[in-house]
Amino acid sequence: MTHTILISGVSGGLGRSFATAALDAGHTVVGTLRKPEQIAAFEALAPGRAHGILLDVTDTPAIAPAIERIEREIGPITALVNNAGYGVEGTFEETPLDTVREQFEVNVFGVIELTRAVLPYLRSRRAGHVVFITSMGGLRAFPGLTAYNSTKYAVEGLADALRPELAGLGIHVTSIEPGGFRTNWAGSSMTRVPRTIPDYDALMDPIREHRNRASGHQLGNPDAAGAALLTVLDAETPPAHLMLGSDALRLVAEARADFAAEAEAWRAVSVSTDFADGITLG
Repeated sequence: MTHTILISGVSGGLGRSFATAALDAGHTVVGTLRKPEQIAAFEALAPGRAHGILLDVTDTPAIAPAIERIEREIGPITALVNNAGYGVEGTFEETPLDTVREQFEVNVFGVIELTRAVLPYLRSRRAGHVVFITSMGGLRAFPGLTAYNSTKYAVEGLADALRPELAGLGIHVTSIEPGGFRTNWAGSSMTRVPRTIPDYDALMDPIREHRNRASGHQLGNPDAAGAALLTVLDAETPPAHLMLGSDALRLVAEARADFAAEAEAWRAVSVSTDFADGITLG
């Protein structure tokens, strides 16, 4: 099947790799960009099939008209890849509320608005695929990434609830959780909160040093991530979740094992709160 894929945030990183892989496979890609000068370079990747549109996912009033124009001028969207986002590094206490709000505006509310604008078209056709690019940090949390982890956990919850809502309408929903990839996520794209509280020095100094040292040397291959996305889009039964990278598999499995062990250890207290004649919610 030939797709028309809308991918948010294609100027670089995984978004660019997703777009390049799809274009190389013969699909049509509409990519959102935030700078006018980026459009020509993107469209040159595959003239006639690569379409760059100027759109900031936090510009809510501009989203619906942009989607209507894509549907009218380029063609029916078959897949939406919610990729746009960035990371904030900082402890909870040191991260200003405005910085947290900005993180949520891009990583959560921008995702919500873009998805809401596309869904009516997918519903009308009873077909389509919505992909959320979250993170292994949406399945387990890491110290020093409180704002970022909060946004990715939010998107994971959104996707998990949306999936059964859309299942009967022929629309697939997949969450893709990358581990560390060789992009600028941990480099120039990351917002690093200034350190202000010495009590966190012993924790944060090694974390920040390690992330700076690892940037550009991560395990994940962005080109391979692009191929993985196409495998998901072409699958007859796509996964609800797909972790990318052995680091993601290992770190999430460790966190899930710890969760299960603690739940079992505290089972007696958990069940002690039940009414004998209560009705379960699920």
